[in-house]
Amino acid sequence: MCVACRTTSAKRELVRIVRTPDGQVLFDPSGRMAGRGAYLCADGSCWGRALDKGALSRALGVPLPAGLREELAGRVGTMTTNEGGTQRGEE
Repeated sequence: MCVACRTTSAKRELVRIVRTPDGQVLFDPSGRMAGRGAYLCADGSCWGRALDKGALSRALGVPLPAGLREELAGRVGTMTTNEGGTQRGEE
């Protein structure tokens, strides 16, 4: 489920952000890293909303690092494919 729009989608249609056991907050392109995860729509439509609302910080239980926040803000609206390389809706 996307933490911004609350839409339930297949895991491959979402991008996972993970807080690792050692406290790092990273993109998880494989979707399998150990730690607390939060998901966003892969097409980037919800990324700005998640930053504005603080949904990622709340879901992960930690403030987002400045570098990750900047990377998310820079990608807002520019992502059109998921991490698997297929466009949303193609399967």
